[in-house]
Amino acid sequence: MRKFIYLLLFPIVSFSQTPLDSIDYFFRQKQFEKAEIQLTAYLKKQPKSPKAIELLGDTYGHQEKWDEAIASYKQLVDANPKSAEYHYKYGGALGMKALAASKLTALGMVGDIEAAFLKAAELDPKHVNVRWALVEYYTKLPGILGGSINKSLKYAYQLEQLSKVDGYLAKGYIYEYDNEPELAEKYYKLAINQGGSLWCYDKLTTFYEKQKQPEKALANLEVAKEKHKRNALDYQMGKIAAEYNIELQKGVQCLQTYLKNYSPEDGVPKAWAHYRLSQIYAHKKNKEAALKYIDLALAESPKTKSFKDERLKILRL
Repeated sequence: MRKFIYLLLFPIVSFSQTPLDSIDYFFRQKQFEKAEIQLTAYLKKQPKSPKAIELLGDTYGHQEKWDEAIASYKQLVDANPKSAEYHYKYGGALGMKALAASKLTALGMVGDIEAAFLKAAELDPKHVNVRWALVEYYTKLPGILGGSINKSLKYAYQLEQLSKVDGYLAKGYIYEYDNEPELAEKYYKLAINQGGSLWCYDKLTTFYEKQKQPEKALANLEVAKEKHKRNALDYQMGKIAAEYNIELQKGVQCLQTYLKNYSPEDGVPKAWAHYRLSQIYAHKKNKEAALKYIDLALAESPKTKSFKDERLKILRL
């Protein structure tokens, strides 16, 4: 269900020449409280606007106000029962609430979540996101409640008919969860060969890290960097070098490159690159350099516990 957050909320819809123009700006700036205020005011004048109701639900989702998001999407489902997208969003919001709720509450929501997703899949045979949701739902749901790897694979095969890359990634996810690492690796590699997107490389890298295979993770990142030329990949390589105490000089070079070419779009703040450099120099037993970089990290983010703990470790070298 965590994938729901990415699939549902992160794609940003653009609007032009409408009273909802500024909502797009608020979303891009992650100013969801302001978007909520404006949408609420708009809906007082246009209470039946499906787009405004949907956007308000999305805004609530970004703020993890799941009860409010559920109410918005339920309103849309009731008014538009043949909309696959509304059923999908309704089921996703229910699922996210279930993750945060008590086990007893979550158990009572299982039927409604499944029904919403299945209805969306029935209404739209080409809806990729709801099939992803069903893959994750049936993979993680305990068998006693209806979870099943076979059910998950059914929707992975449907995904494969719509998009080979999504199908391969879904199978990789399922087999990884089912503790079938050889099959998981096979399908993640097939996804890279088929699509080659940064997302595909990231899934295989993450898989290797979970499998405690940092050498393979680094090799995969190098291939990704050759193809995509993204600065963020230099940080990822440096991070793995620091965490697993391997290829330390390469890690230093990658992190220095990351810092040199840094922009906010890279995603990871410079403080974390300094932190990784301090870890590498600590591995090298270079206390002076390690202190230099951890102090740079703390100067940028003095309250980060990992940074403070690392400094104490370095002082004990």
